[in-house]
Formats: sequence, C-alpha cells, structure tokens
Amino acid sequence: MKKKLFGLFASTAIVLAACGGGNTATEKPATGGEAVSAAESLYKKSCASCHGQNLEGGVGPALDKVGGKYSQDEIKNIITNGRGGMPGGLLRGEDADKVAEWLAAKK
Repeated sequence: MKKKLFGLFASTAIVLAACGGGNTATEKPATGGEAVSAAESLYKKSCASCHGQNLEGGVGPALDKVGGKYSQDEIKNIITNGRGGMPGGLLRGEDADKVAEWLAAKK
C-alpha cells in the first residue's frame, strides 16, 4: 500500500512539474551578466521538463534545430494545439508567440 501511495505522489509531482509555472517571464539578468530572454524563461518553465534544458530532447523530441524543420507559424500551432503525446495549451497567446519565434531561430 505504501509503495502505491508513493508512486501516486511521485507521479503527481512529475506531472505538476511538467506543467510549469505561471506567466511571469520577463527579461532579467542571469549569472555572468547575460540577459535571459522572456521566451527562454517561458521555455524553461513549461517545456524543458520534456524537451531538455538545452533543447537536447528527452521525453519529447530535441528542439535544437526545430527552426530548420518548421516555420514559426507551424511551431506556434504545435505549441497551441499539441501534437502526438504533447498536450496543447501549455503556452497561449503572446507567450506561445514568443517561444515560437525563439524556437524558429534554432536551425
């Protein structure tokens, strides 16, 4: 019984972590004086748990060269509506636009 409860709590924690936080991404200084873009911050909160912190892939496919395969509009459509095992609606509106533009530059 304890193993089942632990499994349930662990699964719930993973799902909640994958959903990310709110829409509080703004440009802010990072370590080393570099500016972290709002799009990159949104990505790290909502997408990196499946696609990797460095776009290298994981549960979801690698996105390091996604702009060479899809246009910005196609990427936004995937973000908004989901595709395959990816649920839609993780990012919406301006947030989806920012991340789609940022990913479209990855070629």
